[in-house]
Amino acid sequence: VQLQASGGGLGQPGGSLRLSCTASGFSLDYYAIGWFRQAPGKEREGVSCISRTDDRTYSADSVRGRFTISRDNAKNTVYLDMHNLKPEDTAVYYCAAVDAPGWYFNWEEYDYWGQGTLVTVSS
Repeated sequence: VQLQASGGGLGQPGGSLRLSCTASGFSLDYYAIGWFRQAPGKEREGVSCISRTDDRTYSADSVRGRFTISRDNAKNTVYLDMHNLKPEDTAVYYCAAVDAPGWYFNWEEYDYWGQGTLVTVSS
């Protein structure tokens, strides 16, 4: 069971990036998925999550209206579309999966983690 986060890089303030979380060894449609981030010197925080069964989503106040989580089961991929980027969005972003029916915003609920992808927002 492996997760891989990709799509990070340098983004301009006000710009957009799309992160992808792909899985090997299992189907993501059986899992609730969360995106988390950790900035230097700060604790890991939840960004967005999506449930397994009905694709309910939840996002942190700091990104709501700017970031959107979605899944494409045919591609076994979950996306995080990030718009109107801000310098404070700079962090390593991780995707995680848990075999459970709801959505979960606490990183301790998750069993499987990708390696992280760095997002830097700077002009």
